[in-house]
Amino acid sequence: MNQTETPPPADSADSADEPVGRVILLTTSHRVAPGLLSWPAWQALHDADEVLCADATHPQLPYLREAGVRVEQAAPTAQELVDACAGGRTVLVVATAEGDRPLTDGLARLAGSGRVAMPDLELLPASYDLPGARLLDLVQVMDRIREECPWSSQQTHKGLAKYAIEEAYELVEAIEDGDQDELREELGDVLLQVVFHARIAEEASGESGDEAFSIDDVAGGIVDKLIHRHPHVFGDDSAQTPEDVREHWLRTKAEEKRRTSITEGIPLGQPALALAAKLSSRARTAGLTIPPPTGPGIGYDLLTLALRAESEGVDPEAALRSASRTYRDAILAAEGRGE
Repeated sequence: MNQTETPPPADSADSADEPVGRVILLTTSHRVAPGLLSWPAWQALHDADEVLCADATHPQLPYLREAGVRVEQAAPTAQELVDACAGGRTVLVVATAEGDRPLTDGLARLAGSGRVAMPDLELLPASYDLPGARLLDLVQVMDRIREECPWSSQQTHKGLAKYAIEEAYELVEAIEDGDQDELREELGDVLLQVVFHARIAEEASGESGDEAFSIDDVAGGIVDKLIHRHPHVFGDDSAQTPEDVREHWLRTKAEEKRRTSITEGIPLGQPALALAAKLSSRARTAGLTIPPPTGPGIGYDLLTLALRAESEGVDPEAALRSASRTYRDAILAAEGRGE
């Protein structure tokens, strides 16, 4: 009986000896200045047989071309990209800001089908976000909102002040509840207040006598302050205990402020229990022994309790909030809504 041999699929025997080629997907971060790419990225760009980019306005293109990299504007399909790698060629795709999802999904489908000899696939990050990089996004978003939002564009420092207080209280509540998700959100709300006020300050007019400053000035100021107040970290001093650190902090702060009284810098508008505790802390740190003043009314009784709490290392505000929550729960129980 004659047997007819069935030839193997064209892409099996022939492709077994054929180099598979290589696809490199090059990604970059918009939070890093264009042109500041890693050395492996520059090597891959110069060594590739073909460099493609679908976005004619990609911010990296002028720098790539200046460096002698020939970039072709093209948006190949997954199959076209695989075909372009025939003969062991390397094709590099400069990813767009959207990430070229249709292309990567198409490559995944081809690889999963098992019917196509796939080239080697490599994801090559050419630039990386440093810690804190998303803060740049926040600044950019705030700039646009300030310019285009009818409500945000009219806000002032005074008009926003109440929101800063509200957000600070909500942050404290999240901390005391131990809710990490809520804590992350409330930290973001507090951060928004900082960026919002700094953005308004950039528009300060010379006629008002206010000096304009930006979020960079705010960040730079606190960086300088932290470095100056931590000589045991950034200088030659040493600190072995938290008490040593506190001593450093108080000494450098006193040198900076040159205050004539330990009460200077204490905002009198803060919650009363916190105010009493702060005054007590300053007096105790300064080595002053001051008996609680007495007088008519419950205010002096509350003052005595607040001073006692501070001397025992208890935050009177937090203690009263905790007791108030217990009282709140008792009210709910009396209403029949307790859990």
